Amino acid sequence: MNYYYPLIAMPLAILGLPLYIYLPTYYAVDLNINITLVGVVLFLARLSDVFSDPLIGFLSDKSQRVLNSKKPIMFIGFLLATFSFYALINPIKEYALYFLIFFSILIYLGFSMIMVPYLTWVSEISDDYNEISSLNSNRELFTIIGLVLALIAPTMIDSQQLSQKLNLLFLLFIFLFTPLFLITLLKMKTKFTNNQTEIKLSILKLLYKEKEDYKYLQIGYFFNSLANAIPATLFILFIQVVIQDKNSNEWVLIVYFLAGIIALPFWNKLSKSKGKKQVWVLSILLASISFFFVVFLKEGDILWFALISFVTGLSLGADIAFPTAIQSDIIQNSKYKQLSSTSFGIWTMLTKLALASSVMITFSILGLIGFDENNINQNMILTLSLLYALLPVILKLFSLYFILKFKERRK
Repeated sequence: MNYYYPLIAMPLAILGLPLYIYLPTYYAVDLNINITLVGVVLFLARLSDVFSDPLIGFLSDKSQRVLNSKKPIMFIGFLLATFSFYALINPIKEYALYFLIFFSILIYLGFSMIMVPYLTWVSEISDDYNEISSLNSNRELFTIIGLVLALIAPTMIDSQQLSQKLNLLFLLFIFLFTPLFLITLLKMKTKFTNNQTEIKLSILKLLYKEKEDYKYLQIGYFFNSLANAIPATLFILFIQVVIQDKNSNEWVLIVYFLAGIIALPFWNKLSKSKGKKQVWVLSILLASISFFFVVFLKEGDILWFALISFVTGLSLGADIAFPTAIQSDIIQNSKYKQLSSTSFGIWTMLTKLALASSVMITFSILGLIGFDENNINQNMILTLSLLYALLPVILKLFSLYFILKFKERRK
């Protein structure tokens, strides 16, 4: 087992949390930019990131062939992401919208330059079915630990201002990511090295022909990712507007992620006998059944919300670890391993497209009904509840139709 591989997942999670949870609310509420405009800007920024991922994957494969390493791409990404993170959370207020547009694009680009090669490493470290599961599970375990740290850290300052919380998270990110990233780059050794086969995008057609049901896995993964992205985008608004408890954001999320840590070893053990796809399906069903009850929550139901979050969180580890593990297995068992990063670029593209779509869909609908946090009515509360809780459940159940059409091949 490669013990260095999961290290940087922890600070990367700290980088990701502000982008997906705090940033939309920070710009819409604290910086007073129209909520629909924020949604459109973040959608366009994420859309640019969506289409850059396959290109980054392709360049990463080229780097592997020419330089025998994907690490140079990752180091450039580190510099881009760090600088953009700071600028994004410390905008010049008069030009806040321009900061949001420009640095959102840059930070997503930098993040992808790290993440696409990083995910690919799993298929280059091992070709063992169970070890691939363990590597992905360990990465997601460190991811969840990073998220918990990112949630606990803001509670240590006596302030409700998102700007101060975001700056604290930036400092935590720098403190952890710089040493762990450099250690990982120095110590990581991959099993598969310089591949002399010419890297051509046209080979992708052969991969899809070889794995005819691969497209069903990708479609199912997209709709499941969209179902996960919508609550992440609306979480702060939901707990503040529907539950009406502005002081419980962090500890409810901590409960959710701690449940993920607790359950992950169980899912990992179960996958050895049931298979990764079956475990993923079970986790989706658990999340769908438990999260449905959020629709019925109202003002003051914070304890019920925390309980539902805990039960839903039990599915978290499997829901994020095993789809990527299945993707690693597909690449590992394919004849076209030289396009490993390119295929993972498409995989992460689907995640980004889901995140972009979640902001565009939810913020546009809220904008259409005239959503105003300072002037809430029952129609707004109902719309927010249905978007936050019911829509993700429908999308998850829809994703199962495609996931079940994919046949897992255990080596």
